[in-house]
Amino acid sequence: MKVDCEGCAGCCIDWRPLTDADVDQERRVDRQPLDGTGNLVPLTRDEVRAFVDRGHADALTPRLFADEDGVKIDGHRVAAVDGRPVFYVGLRKPPKPVAPFESEATWLSTCVFLDPVTLQCRIHDDELYPDTCGAYPGENLTLDVETECERVESHAPGQAAGDRLLDDDPPEDATPLLGPGALGTKLFAHPEPDRLAGRVERLVADELTAADRAEFVAVAAASAPGTGAISDDWYDRYEDRAREADSWVGQAIEAWTARADGVGDPAPPPDCAAEIEDAEGAPPTPGWDAVD
Repeated sequence: MKVDCEGCAGCCIDWRPLTDADVDQERRVDRQPLDGTGNLVPLTRDEVRAFVDRGHADALTPRLFADEDGVKIDGHRVAAVDGRPVFYVGLRKPPKPVAPFESEATWLSTCVFLDPVTLQCRIHDDELYPDTCGAYPGENLTLDVETECERVESHAPGQAAGDRLLDDDPPEDATPLLGPGALGTKLFAHPEPDRLAGRVERLVADELTAADRAEFVAVAAASAPGTGAISDDWYDRYEDRAREADSWVGQAIEAWTARADGVGDPAPPPDCAAEIEDAEGAPPTPGWDAVD
């Protein structure tokens, strides 16, 4: 497997506003998400814990799924296991001024850890770097599912999209976690649907509060792999830590959200990230000259 990521970051950005094509970005389960975010990366339980332990709970957000046979909360039928709403936890995507594929700078939903200037991940060489990101697009290739690289090649604007998937042989360790084994590891079951009243409505409206996100994060962190069991002690510990998070990540999200026009609108030059992210302590990226 070999990909050309320079100037792209298509898997980290919801770039659909740049094209008129009907692009269906990553869907890792059959059911439709209740939110509209593209390419939301699912984290494992241990990764969720690691982000919270490093003070980055404010980088995390839940995803729930629609299911006409599911549990009804806030007027929505939510996918569930044994009556317990299921969800996964991913990395938030605030609007940022980015210019992928050599396009004009545009406000697009972008992974909070993506540097708008270099279009490189700020945690690529960090222990926090998610396994899903590191293996991408290997799992897609293993399952013979279209990759974001191929969608960029087909639908991204301009000649700069170029060839992105240069070698489509999946690595041997690109084994997706599917089926019952995902429960408690990547897919989590909330033990008390009543506690989600109001929260599902806010998720659909993209108005989740820090307390809302902390509720889901704590359940994920307290989950037992392979089961729907939740540890009350772990829940209390991680719910407190998640609520207290106040990192450069959360501060940058607030600043971008306050500054941004509508998603898809023209944006200022991406180098304004220096005053929004870098000044708040965001890790630097090496630039593409340093990448072999």
